[in-house]
Amino acid sequence: IGDKVMVLAQSGLWQEVVNVPASQTFPMPEGMSFEEAAALLVNYITAYMILFDFGNLRPNQSVLIHMAAGGVGTAAIQLCKTVENVTIFGTASASKHDSLKESGVAHPIDYRTMDYAEEVRKISPKGVDIVLDPLGGSDTSKAFNLLKPMGKVITYGVSNLVTGQKKNLMAMAKTWWNQFSINALQLLQQNKAVCGYHLGYMHEEVELLRSVVAKLVNLYSQGKIKPKIDSVWPFDQVAEAMRQMQEKKNIGKVILVPEAPKEESKKAEN
Repeated sequence: IGDKVMVLAQSGLWQEVVNVPASQTFPMPEGMSFEEAAALLVNYITAYMILFDFGNLRPNQSVLIHMAAGGVGTAAIQLCKTVENVTIFGTASASKHDSLKESGVAHPIDYRTMDYAEEVRKISPKGVDIVLDPLGGSDTSKAFNLLKPMGKVITYGVSNLVTGQKKNLMAMAKTWWNQFSINALQLLQQNKAVCGYHLGYMHEEVELLRSVVAKLVNLYSQGKIKPKIDSVWPFDQVAEAMRQMQEKKNIGKVILVPEAPKEESKKAEN
């Protein structure tokens, strides 16, 4: 009672009081803010497990990170930096490239004006060792084709299904139509791997998740990772917070809190 904890829950966290199983709570490390704690678990567990458990990231390898300025993207960049001499390619809109370079992305690519696969090939003709794919659809095929022999694509989302403020049925149909499909013989002939990851289906793997969180807390305590907070919004501005993400303006995590931070409240009063 009274411990400060981070929590994992599949839904229901946009409220002031929540009830979660004790097994889904993790003590916050010394010096961590509540905003950082809110930004840590989902993004960093995802990034850690896809890079290290599936990706088996090792020194001198190369990684393509899509949506590199988002929550999982920024976590993945920081985790890549804990391994020696990893070359990071990151896709994001041009306005975010300076920030990506500062964080360690060697080759930012503007996916809106360029074919990212062509840009990667210009720099690394053989492709990359690991592709983190949150996009789905035809982009998973592009990711697979970009892999070097012994390379791995880890698909962990289908953001191509979501376009703008409303569900676009045409976009959904197109994404599913273009969904990547491959058989075991093709994998064997190409010496490549395809992995799928979804943290939401891992809630029963308590010991596995605890071991990952322990590693992340250790990295945080050593100063090797630090959640990047884009902005903090009170509950009554949830629409603006969502718009921040839909319009892809955020660099890092968008956080919801029950009430406006005290400094902002004072400014509003003045």
